[in-house]
Amino acid sequence: MFLYIAKKEQTRKGVPKPYTEEKKPTTCSLSLMATSDPQKLMSKADKLTKLTLTRWSADWQNATQLYEQAAVGFKLSKDNQNAKTAYEKASKGQEMLSSPWDAAKHLESAGAVAKDLGNWSEVSDFYRRASELYTECGRSQPASDALAKGARALEEASPDEAVRMYGDACSILEEDEKEQMAFDLYRAAANVYIKLERYTDAATFLLRLGLSADQCKATNSQCKAYLSAIIVYLYADDFKQAEKCYNDCSQIDAFLSSDQNRCASKLLSAYGEGDVEEIKRVAQSSTVTHLDHMIIKLARKLPTGDVSKHKYGASMDEEEEPLNEDDLT
Repeated sequence: MFLYIAKKEQTRKGVPKPYTEEKKPTTCSLSLMATSDPQKLMSKADKLTKLTLTRWSADWQNATQLYEQAAVGFKLSKDNQNAKTAYEKASKGQEMLSSPWDAAKHLESAGAVAKDLGNWSEVSDFYRRASELYTECGRSQPASDALAKGARALEEASPDEAVRMYGDACSILEEDEKEQMAFDLYRAAANVYIKLERYTDAATFLLRLGLSADQCKATNSQCKAYLSAIIVYLYADDFKQAEKCYNDCSQIDAFLSSDQNRCASKLLSAYGEGDVEEIKRVAQSSTVTHLDHMIIKLARKLPTGDVSKHKYGASMDEEEEPLNEDDLT
């Protein structure tokens, strides 16, 4: 009895417990201990995925771990080309292991490396495939985020593809009734279109933001989006479209009674009166300064064209035929 208590006390004081058989290391852990050279890790992984006379099925479990380790090694050594390849193979491995979430993560990493390499078509491909895998997991938010990351990476090098990806990212959230999560994406797409001087497309995205905000009862964002669209049309010197946009948006009660509506009305009235100073004054009002930075920049440059042609009655004067004194009819 005394010996048993003494042994128990020794165990409590930190004396090692009796020997128990340890688990044997896996093939992968042995490989990692054997070498830290990412190229050798890739070679080992490749061999594990190939069928031979002695290996009738691929060992994706260990191969994927080796690919992941190789990707990190290549990234640390700034070997981006091989890092991209390793991430892509690791993604395929996770797919083979029925883990689309981890596969998508690796594709996002491959997309980031492709950006560093300037391989713009691959950037789009990797992030789009990652989005598809997140969708397969039933996760709309990460699926949308993956497209948004790709779009941001492509804004300068491939702006047309960037706005397509922003649009697709918005659509994913709209389909899942998560429009409020897409507000920044609408704005980002509109900003890219403004940089491309495609003002009608920019206004379309802002109106799309307004519609989504309406569905979310986000009145402030909705009214700002409508005013922004009107300013974009005015900057493009499309007074008729700006007026039409204002009239259409004013059918919505939330906008009709808003500060943004009053601001838009003052702007259009100033254009109708040909009052350049009033246009500049309204464009610098507090209502405008609370809009997005890109829209503020456009507003500060108003008016951009000949205001006199928008003056009320000017179009009628132009259309009026000159008096023919010989015509008595």
